[in-house]
Amino acid sequence: MKSSLKQQIIFDLDDTLIHCNKYFNLTLGDFLELMQEWFCDYEITVEDIRQKQIEIDVSGVTKYGFASHRFPQSLIDTYVYFSKKVNRPIDTNEQTQLQKLGMSVYDQEVEAYPGMVETLECLLEQGHTLHLYTGGEQMIQQRKIDQMKLGEYFKDRIYITRHKNIEAFEKIVSEGQMDRNHTWMVGNSLRTDIEPALTAGVHAIYIEQDMEWKYNLIELNKPENYSLHTIKDLTDVPKIISEYTKQQTH
Repeated sequence: MKSSLKQQIIFDLDDTLIHCNKYFNLTLGDFLELMQEWFCDYEITVEDIRQKQIEIDVSGVTKYGFASHRFPQSLIDTYVYFSKKVNRPIDTNEQTQLQKLGMSVYDQEVEAYPGMVETLECLLEQGHTLHLYTGGEQMIQQRKIDQMKLGEYFKDRIYITRHKNIEAFEKIVSEGQMDRNHTWMVGNSLRTDIEPALTAGVHAIYIEQDMEWKYNLIELNKPENYSLHTIKDLTDVPKIISEYTKQQTH
C-alpha cells in the first residue's frame, strides 16, 4: 500500500546492499600468508603486518578517496616498509604479485545482501523514491550496479563519487531539492554515510556490521534533534520508514 508521505531514501551500495568487505578480508588473508612466507626469517608478527596495512590503507583513503589503486598500493607499501625495516631486498616480482593480488578484489562476483530485492521492492510499492550513493570509480561501481540490475530500482538517481564525504552528500540533497524531513540515508559507514546524513539534517539508518573496516568507525558528531536508527538487517528498513510515515499522518 502506498504511503501518503513519500520519502526520499538514499542507499549506500557496498556492505549495505551488496557484499564488499568480505572480499577485501579474504585478499588480506592471502597477503598475510605471502608476507609470513617472505619474512619467515625475521621477527615480524602477523599483527604487526596487519596494523601497518590498516594504517597505510586508511591514510590512503583520505588522500585518494575510493580509487582502485589505493588498496593494492597499501599492500605494496606495507611490504616495502617491512623490507626496509629488516633490510630485506625489495623484489620487483614480489611487488608485481602484490599489485595483481590487490586488484583481484575488484573482479569478485557481486553478491547481494539477504533481502536486498525484497527491501527495495517493498519501498517502491510503498511509493517512496530510491537513490543510490556509492564511493569508488565509475567503471567498477557501475559494473556492480549492472550485474545486480539495480538500475531498475534507482533509474537515473545513481551517484558515484571518488570522495564520499559531507560535501558530496550535501550536494546530492541540495541539488535534488530534497525535503530533509522526508529524506533518509541508509548505510553501514558511520564516517561516509551516517555522519554526513546527520550533518545535513536528514534521517539516518545505520546497518551495523559484525566485522567493520576501521576507516568506517568513528565517534559520531551528533547535532541537536538528530534522527538515527541502528539495525542489523537490511530488511528492517521498510518497517522503520513505514512507522515514521504513520506517525507523521496522525
